[in-house]
Amino acid sequence: MPPSSSERECLRDTFVSQNGWFGAKTTALQPDASFRRYFRLERAGVSAMLMDAPPMREQITPFITIAHHLNELDLVAPEIYHHDKNNGFILMEDFGDNTFTQLLNAGTNETTLYRSAVDALIRLHENPAAIQINVPPYDRQTMIDESLLMPDWYYPVVRGFHVTTKIRQDYIDAWHQVLNHLPALDPTLVLRDFHIDNLIQVNRGDNAGQCGLLDFQDAVIGSPAYDLMSLLEDARRDIRPESVESMLRHYLSSMPDTHPDLFMSSYHVLGLQRHCKIAGIFTRLATRDAKPAYREYLPRVLKFISLRLGHPLVMPVREWFDQHLPEVPNRGSMA
Repeated sequence: MPPSSSERECLRDTFVSQNGWFGAKTTALQPDASFRRYFRLERAGVSAMLMDAPPMREQITPFITIAHHLNELDLVAPEIYHHDKNNGFILMEDFGDNTFTQLLNAGTNETTLYRSAVDALIRLHENPAAIQINVPPYDRQTMIDESLLMPDWYYPVVRGFHVTTKIRQDYIDAWHQVLNHLPALDPTLVLRDFHIDNLIQVNRGDNAGQCGLLDFQDAVIGSPAYDLMSLLEDARRDIRPESVESMLRHYLSSMPDTHPDLFMSSYHVLGLQRHCKIAGIFTRLATRDAKPAYREYLPRVLKFISLRLGHPLVMPVREWFDQHLPEVPNRGSMA
């Protein structure tokens, strides 16, 4: 049985006190879509970040392992000061409040921030040591399981009834056909949630060093196209088309061993897979988890799905949508 909120608070206070932060001012930060919570600790002009990840819901070992690995690769992840794996607490470096989201909302130049994020990806992808870490592969079954969030959660909201076993299996079969033709690119470490909410401006030297990484505990080994697509097709924010094109050109020109056509084919296929997953996740958050704010992002996600359904490689999935959710290729929205 999980501890009560008051018991959890006692555990948290004990961890903080035992690691030298007794009496620090504690400020809860706005929660994200996970079960993790974050607190800023401040004392005598010095700050640290506390992650509270209940062990029955979240595991902190991947975050610790991957943070260390990213820093070894000359990327910028928080330094881990102390941790308690049994109770799910991490005390780590505080990067401040200058997330890319906050900076863009305040009028910071879009090109400057996105360029530093793309440069961080280039640094990651050009380093063969990136895959020298024990994380799962982003394999076919994982991608299909994620994409099933669309028929399992979005479909019932639109149709008013659950997807049938036959229609669901047709969806799976369509994705198998598509993934049979997914171009094989040299694998890299895929951070999976690489978008502006999870990036923060820091000052660590060159352009890639300006991009601090915040959310990477679900990293896998997979296609280098995935994180760039995740950055440039953001479910929460519109990006100027010229910025998208500029960043794609910059990435591809910096990775001369990458075949542009194969890369872009992967970009399209993985974009459709991710957007189907995100549509399901946002629907689930809005309905099951009583977080209605996520509904406002669905039209943008559905627009991305519609755009990606036009690519020849995804025709089997396009045919499934045309038959069972025809409003999505026509940029429908959540009912």
